[in-house]
Amino acid sequence: MTPPARPLPRAASRPLPAPPAARWTAGWLLAAVWALAFPLFSTLGPHRLWGCCAAAGYLVAAWATALGRPRQARAAALTGAVVLPLLYLVLTGQGQSEVGVIERSGRLLLESGRLYVEQPAGVGEYTPYLPGMALLGLPHALLGGGDGWAVRLLGDARIWCAAALFASLWAGRRMLRTSPSPLLPLLVASPVVALPLVVSGVDLPLAGLCCLALAAAASGRPAVAGAALAAACAMKWTALPAVAVVVALLGVLRGARAAVRCAVVAASLTAVLVLPGALLQPTELWRQVFAFPTGRADVPTPAGSPLPGHLLAGLGPWGWHVTVALLVLAGLGVGLSLWARPPRTLTAAADRLALGLTLAFLLAPAGRFGYLALPLLLVVWARGASAPAGAPSRVVARSRPAGAGAGAGSGAGHGGSGPADDGGGRACGDAAGHGAA
Repeated sequence: MTPPARPLPRAASRPLPAPPAARWTAGWLLAAVWALAFPLFSTLGPHRLWGCCAAAGYLVAAWATALGRPRQARAAALTGAVVLPLLYLVLTGQGQSEVGVIERSGRLLLESGRLYVEQPAGVGEYTPYLPGMALLGLPHALLGGGDGWAVRLLGDARIWCAAALFASLWAGRRMLRTSPSPLLPLLVASPVVALPLVVSGVDLPLAGLCCLALAAAASGRPAVAGAALAAACAMKWTALPAVAVVVALLGVLRGARAAVRCAVVAASLTAVLVLPGALLQPTELWRQVFAFPTGRADVPTPAGSPLPGHLLAGLGPWGWHVTVALLVLAGLGVGLSLWARPPRTLTAAADRLALGLTLAFLLAPAGRFGYLALPLLLVVWARGASAPAGAPSRVVARSRPAGAGAGAGSGAGHGGSGPADDGGGRACGDAAGHGAA
């Protein structure tokens, strides 16, 4: 009699995971489907063009990945999703309204020292940015404006927004003394970064400066971290949560003196950049930078993605106040977490900042899905910028305060998620209009 067959162990009966090439191929195909939705459903010309170019690039990337050619896949995705549509839109003068708003701010700053249109009558006349953003519009004004291809190529605000992003990421990597990450090109080629980069670019400098501030804090440079925070806060007030996270990280790694120094530098430089514009046009700054993005101006903001805060605010005045109350509570919760359990690594700090920004974008009275690209970029960048396990970064390891025990920094030697890394697992499409800060 044949003995009955023994059942396979549970681990052996599980299906084998898909090989990496198959997962990447599926990812590129999913990105192509996402991009194809824009020419099919969007009414905005720049978005439709991007969707066609990006879908073609993603399909070629999927084909190259299936053939085992990852470098060619990255090149195809970057070419189709970023290079070709960006060049075409820049040279033809097409883009979202944010591009013209930034360039107008630069022209007003150069001609009159002012930044905002007095008594704006329509959405296009609002400038929902702080004075620092006007600096990215100065090249277009200095080149004299006009429609020449050289002016468009060298003066387009999107080019300078992208330059600010990549320069900040490069500087941060140099501070951390890590090798280039293969994740960054993939993130840039992904729809969540490629689309805003091509059609507007307005949030990219903020993202880059936040990454730079985190890298400076992790490498023990409080003054540089403060300067980066000041530059970010002088562009958009949504960068304020980064100040608390960076100061908390410096307090753990370098002590209270470094944290205070960073905060003082950030506050003083922000005042230098913002106060002149605020003193010249205090009413317009309040109306256009604070009231308009939060839905309290005479002209409604076009930022109306169906996020929880926007849906609540649409229920009436009481809904707007409930939304603001929830936003304040979320901010207090993140602030208390920084006090009770401050981040001890670059990855943990980036995750905590991403969490705070995600809550802010979800609960804001007005917002867009595209804003969620910023916390996603922070999470991915931190993991690429941190040293791999087993090879702790010399900079971060050196940044522990004197006398700290080995157990206090068990996760601080690298960007992993050990016991001291309390943020290892925490962690966009439409961006039409310029209605939020």
